[in-house]
Amino acid sequence: MTKKSVISGFVKPRFEAVQEAFAENFEQRNELGAACCIYHRGEKVVDLWGGIRNETTGEPWEEDTMVIVWSTTKGLAGLAMALAHSRGLFDFDECVSKYWPEFAQEGKENITIRQLLAHQAGLFEFDGQGDKNTIADLDRLAENLARQKPAWEPGTKQGYHAISLGYYQSELLRHVDPNGRSLGQYFQDEIATPLGLDFYIRLPEEIPNSRLATLRTAKIGLLAIRGMPFRLVLASMYKNSTFRRSLFGSDISLDKEHIYARNFEVPSGGGVGTARAIAHAYSVFATGGKELGLREDTLQQLMAPPVAPLQGSRDLALKVEIPFSLSFTKPSPKTPWGSPSSFGMPGTGGSFGFADPQAKIGYGYVLNGMGMSLTDPRDLALRTAMYHSIGITDPYYE
Repeated sequence: MTKKSVISGFVKPRFEAVQEAFAENFEQRNELGAACCIYHRGEKVVDLWGGIRNETTGEPWEEDTMVIVWSTTKGLAGLAMALAHSRGLFDFDECVSKYWPEFAQEGKENITIRQLLAHQAGLFEFDGQGDKNTIADLDRLAENLARQKPAWEPGTKQGYHAISLGYYQSELLRHVDPNGRSLGQYFQDEIATPLGLDFYIRLPEEIPNSRLATLRTAKIGLLAIRGMPFRLVLASMYKNSTFRRSLFGSDISLDKEHIYARNFEVPSGGGVGTARAIAHAYSVFATGGKELGLREDTLQQLMAPPVAPLQGSRDLALKVEIPFSLSFTKPSPKTPWGSPSSFGMPGTGGSFGFADPQAKIGYGYVLNGMGMSLTDPRDLALRTAMYHSIGITDPYYE
């Protein structure tokens, strides 16, 4: 059996180059199992999957296989927060403490929601970040979050809130939602269920292991880390670095018995789902969000240029200049991955999901063979082929 023969799904005419790139990922870029889905102008034009779901058993990646997508989850969480904003539950430029009074402790009273969602609040770690019992008890978690002291003056610097951001978002949402729902529940009720998405920020017990892909961790070596900034490589070696501290508790979603933890929320990194679900969700936002009743004002804010901190967008944790806005990363001259109005989020290992409202694209790519590059070559090949398919060579500068 050749590697090409394990690929299933379809591409619409004009998008054959994406299928070729997807096949080449298996042949040339060490892909294990993966799926890619693309919507263009509201139509599903690419839906591909292939490879191995479980390397130990050799079971294939199926049409409905789901996988954990790490920080790509932040983008789906960001869509939920945007929808809550669209429904008038909060204002991005109001202080978090207006809606969550206890948050005002330790000098946090003036932190705006916009600053928090852009990783500018200095709250990249918190007490109990790796404690599953604390995370599972939302009231106890809220007390821990509220008493944290910022590591820098909010709004002056940026440091990736790798795990903490989702917990702060969720508690804010619990305060403004009339039903007091957590972020995972709000996403499920207001986005996933209405759109029929196979994506969960809180994976339910009834999802069987047979639908879940198991991960192959990246092999650490000179070739593996050549796509990472040197200073980030150094930071990853020191347990007290901002990068390492921000990631503490990132593996709390993994469960040896269940593969992934059930009925447990890690809104910044524990999302589990399909590429199809990610692409569909972003497609709705890329084409105006009418299916969800999204307000034009909210969409315009998602599309707008990011508001950088006073000392610029060079990230204290990631050691690179990377713009964040409203829970998403944004394209920039140094990271030109879509048109300037695009918004989305990549995840550790190579997954990526984003909306490009200018090109009317919703894109989703998921995998279980973890990579170690900030820009994964497999994802880059797929995105390049996608834009070429619609006649765009360089979307950021078109």
